Amino acid sequence: MTDVTSKFFLYTTFFIAAYALSTGAIALNDSKSPAIVLAAAPPSKVVKPRHKTEPAKRAVHQRRLALKQAATRQPPLPGPLYAQRTDAMLAADDIAARRDLPPDWVRQAVGQGRYLPQVAKFIQPPPPGTPKNWQLYRSRFIDPHRIRAGVQFWQDNAQTLARAQAQTGVPAEIIVGIIGVETIYGQQMGSFRVIDALTTLAFDFPDSHPRAQARSAFFKAELEQFLSLAHRTGVDPLAPLGSFAGAMGMAQFMPSSWVKYAIDFDGDDRVDLFNSAADAIGSIANYFTAFNWQPGMATHYPMRFDSATLRLPALMAPDILPTFSAEQFVAQGAVLEGAALQHPGKLALVELQNGEAAPSYVAGTDNFYAITRYNWSSYYAMAVIELGQEVAQEMARERSQ
Repeated sequence: MTDVTSKFFLYTTFFIAAYALSTGAIALNDSKSPAIVLAAAPPSKVVKPRHKTEPAKRAVHQRRLALKQAATRQPPLPGPLYAQRTDAMLAADDIAARRDLPPDWVRQAVGQGRYLPQVAKFIQPPPPGTPKNWQLYRSRFIDPHRIRAGVQFWQDNAQTLARAQAQTGVPAEIIVGIIGVETIYGQQMGSFRVIDALTTLAFDFPDSHPRAQARSAFFKAELEQFLSLAHRTGVDPLAPLGSFAGAMGMAQFMPSSWVKYAIDFDGDDRVDLFNSAADAIGSIANYFTAFNWQPGMATHYPMRFDSATLRLPALMAPDILPTFSAEQFVAQGAVLEGAALQHPGKLALVELQNGEAAPSYVAGTDNFYAITRYNWSSYYAMAVIELGQEVAQEMARERSQ
């Protein structure tokens, strides 16, 4: 839930992460590194398939081939071991005591983590004054390769996507958009050892970051969740690979999100976000349900301004948190048309900067805000929405030919 549910990094940081994932390649060598697989919490009623479909088998084969190829390109891990750090070992003892884990096992796991200087670099916010550019950001995530991969993923998992939508109200195109933006449908799930990423950010979060103390505490908590999860499921904590922030699997869930929201959706009595597209689909839908997704509600509406009545500071003040009724929105100088005027919930002004060009604006709903809980960025949310739309439109074009 990728990077992240709780990943709060700004525009340029996300670009750096995307570049790192696209050049560093893939998450898990299945011949050497077992995926984290959880015993399933009781899910909503799931029909067990008797066997995997041919498209599902083909998708798993393609992912495994890509993972094996990526493993040969993985560079050696730099930096000292955290076994040499007194603070890390004291933290390991504290985790063991509070989680009732074997102290020696936790010390061994934390101690084998290595400091990754590139991770500390990637987590930094952009320099002050760095312009955001929605059109450039969009081009990184909405391209022919991702769209083609999205069409194949949707076709291979059409029944599962339809079932998730029927049970939760989360549209298939939103789920497809999330997995496409996060991992290109399982092709790029990250090449960092999760233990290295989490120990680096827990014990060496850059002091220059404006929220260093809070972010370090967040990653300490994620490290704790990861170790507890690995021990409970019998997984070697040194094996899983993920993003530079420690997000894992096709859905890029942080450890805490895996614990809270990941579900068994393919009926095999385990949760596997690395290899089961069905589990990833169901878990993403479950995540949005937890963050108050409203079935049938639009994510946003087009809008423009009435310069004579515009009160832009008032519209911008709540940021992207839906605050205004449609009537209040219009009273502040926004111009809405059609269905937007009948919107039953609250609205927020969403600004998407375009570098030196004029910004783009939309009226965001509670469902737009729900997508930003997956990754706290309006640019991310819009990329997810538009990628899903592009994939759906390409599928429609193919059907009509």
